[in-house]
Amino acid sequence: MTRWLRRLESWLLRFAPWLLAASVLVHLLLVQIQPRMTMIDLMVYRDAAPYLLHGTLYDYRLTQFSQSFALPFTYPPFAALVFLPLSLVPWVAARWIWQVVSLACLWWLVSVSLKVIARDRRMLPGATPVGDDVWRRRAMVATAASIWIEPVRTTLNYGQINIVLAAIVLAGMVSVRPFRSGLAVGVASGIKLTPALSVVYFLATRRWAAAVWSAVLGAATVLVAWLVSPSQSLRYWFQIVEDPTRIGPIGSAINQSLRGALSRTIGHDVGYGPLWLAAVAVAVVLLVFGLRAAVRSRDVLAGIVVVQFFTLLVSPISWSHHWVWMVPAVLWLIYGRAAGGRLVTVTAVLWLVGTASFLISFLLQAQPSIWIIPRPWYLSALGWVYPALGLLTLVTIVVALRPRHAAPETRRTVAVASA
Repeated sequence: MTRWLRRLESWLLRFAPWLLAASVLVHLLLVQIQPRMTMIDLMVYRDAAPYLLHGTLYDYRLTQFSQSFALPFTYPPFAALVFLPLSLVPWVAARWIWQVVSLACLWWLVSVSLKVIARDRRMLPGATPVGDDVWRRRAMVATAASIWIEPVRTTLNYGQINIVLAAIVLAGMVSVRPFRSGLAVGVASGIKLTPALSVVYFLATRRWAAAVWSAVLGAATVLVAWLVSPSQSLRYWFQIVEDPTRIGPIGSAINQSLRGALSRTIGHDVGYGPLWLAAVAVAVVLLVFGLRAAVRSRDVLAGIVVVQFFTLLVSPISWSHHWVWMVPAVLWLIYGRAAGGRLVTVTAVLWLVGTASFLISFLLQAQPSIWIIPRPWYLSALGWVYPALGLLTLVTIVVALRPRHAAPETRRTVAVASA
């Protein structure tokens, strides 16, 4: 850090509790005064859930607030069971409950990420001791700032589940207890499919029991939902899961997966064709080398970020608000063992610029419709922002943790106990 950055951080840490309180209060004030449709996804979760019990979950559409796309329920049947209690409380109460839970999970996501980083740095030879109070204040500042970056902001505005799921998955991935790890990843996978790829991290770190528990408990969520509604389970697993276009427009600027970015570049949905396969092959190579570097250096958070970014890149649809995993990634870039390197610093700055500028929100306004590929060409190019930064982050982790900077390789990766 340069001298002026140290001074800035010192000032921010001094007022950290006040900054966090002000940020949360302003957000909650906006929740109070913003129109109802700002939590449109939560409305889908809440209103659609009871339809599972009637065997019509996937016929549900929220039509009154969306003129171009009547929103369906897109998650596995088990997710409807999880959301069912929200349908029993008034809408006003559901909104506030969800906001408080989401903010608490954001705090958890930030604070646990920094605890992992702090413990990792203390293991480095010759590391300068940093007090726990400093890390707590850093968590306050980071949480206060994160509320106002695009992936987190839009998650809160839409009433999305991304922050909650990220917190659950992180809790499982850093836990030393196999059952707890498997429970977190298994349940998260039952709510939304993509957390299932977190098992790759357990396999890479030879945490076989955690991987087995994840698979068993994930399968249990499928079984429970099947017992409640066999017809909707059959429909989801053998029809709906094969059709990502049902979730939404592949080529819209809000889809920040590799498939979305490639489709905008070419001008049509590339599907699972050669271009997508080539892009996935690149992501797989970076996954392998990134995990190898993280495991060798015993860098827990770097390994978690590698797996989660890979998941976001290869998923057919990764809405911009799915990229809340950039919060732990940026924290690693700023405070992790490789902090201060030129490539690391550039990657962190690009993430902050790309998310604080609300570029995706601008692109959504610039395109004529969510169903039309953004044009002219520079809008399509700007639409690469999250996938490009995701790939850059994986490259950065590989380069920053290359052997000459890594700790001696061990047969077992040190797991960090969850708070």
